[in-house]
Amino acid sequence: MPRLHVDDSLLLVIDAQDGFYPPSRADVDQAAKNAALDRAGWVCGIAVALNVPVLVTEEDAARNGGTAGPISRWMSAGAPVFTKSVFGAFGNPDIAEAVAAIGRGTIVIVGMETDVCVAHTAIGAVERGLRPVIVHDAVFSAGEGHANGLARLSAEGIERLSAKELYYEWLRDLPSVRAFDAAHPELATPPGFSL
Repeated sequence: MPRLHVDDSLLLVIDAQDGFYPPSRADVDQAAKNAALDRAGWVCGIAVALNVPVLVTEEDAARNGGTAGPISRWMSAGAPVFTKSVFGAFGNPDIAEAVAAIGRGTIVIVGMETDVCVAHTAIGAVERGLRPVIVHDAVFSAGEGHANGLARLSAEGIERLSAKELYYEWLRDLPSVRAFDAAHPELATPPGFSL
C-alpha cells in the first residue's frame, strides 16, 4: 500500500466514550481501554496540530456519555460531534455527507468498538471508494472483541498501523519531526511509547 499523506487524510473518531465500558465492568481490561483512549487522544492532537480534519461520532451519549477526556481535550471549541445511530458511520447520512464534503481520500480511524462500529465504518469507507486505515493501538473492544475485529479487518484487506507509525507517516522526515516536537512538546511522545 502507498504511504499516507497528511494532506489527503481525515481522522474519524468513532464513539470514544468512557460509558461504553465504565469502571464498574469487572470483565473489561480498563488499563487496555484507557491506553487505547490515550493513544486516540494523542492521534487527535497530532491531527489538529497538522490541520488534518477531525470528525467525531458519539453513540447514545445520554447513556454512554460524551467523548472521553483524552480526545475531547484536543478538540477545538464548537467542533462538530455527530450522533451515530447506525453502527457504521457511513450509514448515518449526516456523517457520510460531512466526510464527502471534506473531500479527503484516506480515513484514519480510532475509537470503539473494534469489532463493531470501527469495523463497520472501515468496511463502509471501502464501499465508498475511500481508503480506511485503522490505528490498531487506538481502538478497543472488550474481551475477544478487539482481536476478532482486527482479524476481520485484516480479512477485508483493511490497513492497520500503530499510532507511532502514523506519527512518522504524517511527518515523513527528521527535520519535520524535530520542528513538530519543538512546536508541540506535549505531543512529542505518544502514550506508552518512547520515540
